[in-house]
Amino acid sequence: MITELVSPSASLSDEALNILTVNNLWMMLCIALVFVMHLGFACLESGFTQSKNTVNILFKNTLTPAIGLVSYTIIGFNLMYPEFANGPGWFDFSGFFLKDTLGLDYNIGYTYWTDFLFQGMFAATAATIVSGAVAERIKISAYFIFTIVFVGFVYPTIGSWQWGEGALHAMGFYDFAGSTLVHSVGGWGALAGVIMLGPRLGKFINGKVVEKPGSSVPLATIGVFLLWFGWFGFNGGSVLSAEPGTTSLVLVNTSLAAAAGALGGFVMGYIVFKRLDLGMVLNGILAGLVGITAGADLMLPGSSLLIGFIAGLLVVLSAVTLDKLKLDDAVGAISVHLTCGVFGTLAVGMFGAKAGWDQLLNQIIGIGICGAAAFGGAIAIFFLLKKTIGMRVSAEHEEQGLDSHEHGIRGYTITYE
Repeated sequence: MITELVSPSASLSDEALNILTVNNLWMMLCIALVFVMHLGFACLESGFTQSKNTVNILFKNTLTPAIGLVSYTIIGFNLMYPEFANGPGWFDFSGFFLKDTLGLDYNIGYTYWTDFLFQGMFAATAATIVSGAVAERIKISAYFIFTIVFVGFVYPTIGSWQWGEGALHAMGFYDFAGSTLVHSVGGWGALAGVIMLGPRLGKFINGKVVEKPGSSVPLATIGVFLLWFGWFGFNGGSVLSAEPGTTSLVLVNTSLAAAAGALGGFVMGYIVFKRLDLGMVLNGILAGLVGITAGADLMLPGSSLLIGFIAGLLVVLSAVTLDKLKLDDAVGAISVHLTCGVFGTLAVGMFGAKAGWDQLLNQIIGIGICGAAAFGGAIAIFFLLKKTIGMRVSAEHEEQGLDSHEHGIRGYTITYE
């Protein structure tokens, strides 16, 4: 039986339909750009970690967006946008799975399906942040269970407080594209994982940090540039329309913060390590991007340069501090996403259109509430995993590499006679 579908857009004027079409096309392009970021994460993480674990890293990063999208479809989207029945609150739920609208629901900016897929791409990145920090020693089963629960429940619940027009939104907290709601939420999850797992074998010996060289610096560099590229969709799509003034400002601010972050990472890397440290420049780029994400629509270019540069400085200092605390983050995810996510969220109250003491206080309160929920939720999940199936691979598997023991193939098969 064939049912004729009549779109509500048929009743729109030509001008309104043109606006809807352009906005929706821009949003769909941004979805593709954010999707590319998953390839960037895969390249970055596998490049910064040891070659004996390359397949394991790629396996996690391939299944993370798949698991994230499925769990977000089943429960996450309707947790994040629940249409709070009793006004802005802390928890509500609109039911399992997506609406059966055949794609016909829309607003002036985009269709229902475009909205879902854009938000779903965001959701999966929160778990990917955790993946990098706990790499090379976590059981893949434990990581996947964590991903299902964190992306399906913890992340969307926190997101509903702001983007779902919940309690934090009503309070005046502001996070344009996710310095807190995506990046520091993922960063808090990463910190919880690192604490519960402990450092990699041989990482800290007699009070000294032992470097564990990554498998491919070129691959890590490619990953960072892919992430920078994808961030145009991450921030640009968060305008939720193709409105030219705001969209172009957001894209300018995003790129300037990334460039300034690279310079900040370069400067502080040289001061601390007395060398031209490419890793800190690469993480500085990401730090600048994370730092500008909360207020990319509020800043003028000068403020974006300053925010990015400060974030680039902070990411180096954070990495050094974590080493002193013997917290082993394999790729610097905590420093990039948590430290700079917190700073970027605070920057909304310090620079730009909303700057002021009242807004800064709102930002501090929002950071504290979201941080407590994300860290507490992640700790609870990891604790249950540790007490049941266990979190960490055996010492033998960790020393010999996860590729041969868990996957049966190597990431790099070049041999010499």
